[in-house]
Amino acid sequence: MEERKIIFSTVAYQYLQDQVLELGDFEKGEVEVKTFPDGERYQRILTTVRGRDVVLIGGTVSDSDTLEIYDLAYALIKFGARSIYLVFPYFGYSTMERAVRPGEVVTAKSRAVMFSSLPRTSLGNNFIFFDLHTEGIPYYFEGQALLNHIYCKPIVTRVARELASDGFVMACTDAGRAKWVESLANDMGVNAAFVFKRRVSGEETEVTSISADVAGRDVVIYDDMVRTGGSLVNAAMAYKEAGAQKIFTITTHGLFNNYAIEKIRDSGVIEKVITTNTYPQTNDHNGFLQIESIASLIVERLNMK
Repeated sequence: MEERKIIFSTVAYQYLQDQVLELGDFEKGEVEVKTFPDGERYQRILTTVRGRDVVLIGGTVSDSDTLEIYDLAYALIKFGARSIYLVFPYFGYSTMERAVRPGEVVTAKSRAVMFSSLPRTSLGNNFIFFDLHTEGIPYYFEGQALLNHIYCKPIVTRVARELASDGFVMACTDAGRAKWVESLANDMGVNAAFVFKRRVSGEETEVTSISADVAGRDVVIYDDMVRTGGSLVNAAMAYKEAGAQKIFTITTHGLFNNYAIEKIRDSGVIEKVITTNTYPQTNDHNGFLQIESIASLIVERLNMK
């Protein structure tokens, strides 16, 4: 009988570790973590991993979290894991995924190279990503890394149908995400829409037109990542001015920096925001923010032969 995979996580992603363990037939991996007075992190793996298949769940929420994942992965491999699955619910560094000006550091690539340097287990090192903001990031990984990019489309389409009335329009914040939103719309048999923008200054854009008729219809705006919510609110206002009824927002990675949820809610044009739990959240903002788990997608992938 094949032994169960052991599920580990970084501190920030223990909630997702618990959800995966609840849904799947896995063993819980235990890690002791504490911090020394000078800020150095202490980690001790308490579960024996020699000859076992291990899973490590952790997102690159910060540079400190990134090093936590790397250190744990390195130790799990050195302690004899026969295979390792590194599950990145959120892989950041998408802002610096390419250089625009001479001398800029492409952080997304340097982080990918760092993870590529992990010693290889006998059955390989598997990297699992979800709705990457930049689809080219996996190509930065080197060597014999086994790469898997999972799309959260099942969650997005289900939630969209639950929230919006029949004949709704699937929309995005700008033309840059048009192909992805068009794919979602085609799967659901609804129309797609996006806004055209004109750059006013280095930090400001304005909506010039909308690609489809949204008058009298609900609109579901999908954006793979929401940070400050500025582009989202501007697009929602444009759809509202064009006659949209209720407007909902679905995102995979809800970072919600700088009080973004409060700003989105206070705009008065968006009924509700739905995000997956790829990025740690602290509360639901009195029901305005709905959180959907990707745990079932992780379990499905880990159970694949």
